Amino acid sequence: MISRILVAVIGIPLLLFLLLFCPTIGLAMVIGLLSAIAVFELLGSTGYLQRRAMLAATIALAFLVPLWFYFGASQAVALGALLLFLMFLFSCAFASGETVTLGHIGACLLAGVLIPAFLSSFLMISDMENDKFLILLPFVSAFCSDGTALFTGILFGRHKLAPVLSPHKTIEGSIGGFLGSVLACVIYGYVVQALTGVAPNVPVLALYGVLGSAVSQFGDLAFSYIKRQFDIKDYGHIFLAHGGVLDRFDSVIFCAPLTTVMVSLLPFFYFT
Repeated sequence: MISRILVAVIGIPLLLFLLLFCPTIGLAMVIGLLSAIAVFELLGSTGYLQRRAMLAATIALAFLVPLWFYFGASQAVALGALLLFLMFLFSCAFASGETVTLGHIGACLLAGVLIPAFLSSFLMISDMENDKFLILLPFVSAFCSDGTALFTGILFGRHKLAPVLSPHKTIEGSIGGFLGSVLACVIYGYVVQALTGVAPNVPVLALYGVLGSAVSQFGDLAFSYIKRQFDIKDYGHIFLAHGGVLDRFDSVIFCAPLTTVMVSLLPFFYFT
């Protein structure tokens, strides 16, 4: 319990500083570092990939993907890098005597490309107008959904949501997660209004709360599925009792790109 409180006391202010005050290049570097750690956690804790060359290349790519988003490299550069990476993976497979499988290659693509690309949504949001109001939304929705789902499940949970994937999750907890996310997003809108005078678009924030909770719960189940496949409890211990990067940010990984998509389609706040 003490370690959880310590991580929260240090981690929350640090997270707010990185998202609200850190230069974008610094945020890109941090996302790259977190992505690299996530690769190490996913491929290391599962014991799925024993080839050091493939692991090192995947870690390097995961670190570079957010920098590609920051510098806005051309699509040709991105396609060229992915081509080289895929050729390298298959070259390792050719030389392995068929011990490197298509599953190993797919795991490298998931860890080295998709996870950092989703986390790089924060860089896309930071480039948008009025980003400081928007960049916290994935955390508001995901963390509040997770928290209210947990406590609602403890108090009222009776019916299992996904007994094979996550035995402790309940339908009642899931509903509580939806309600908590909607309420948190709407309250967040009014907090922004109180601090800045910018009017919130309450229906859009409520809709985001619903969809954000849906994708965050889906992300939680997705990474629980991987844990169940490999019989592991936590991906890592960088956050002490809170686990690793993937344990803390599994729901945010899915919630961040949703924010980018919705912000590009709907106004979350009314600016005059």
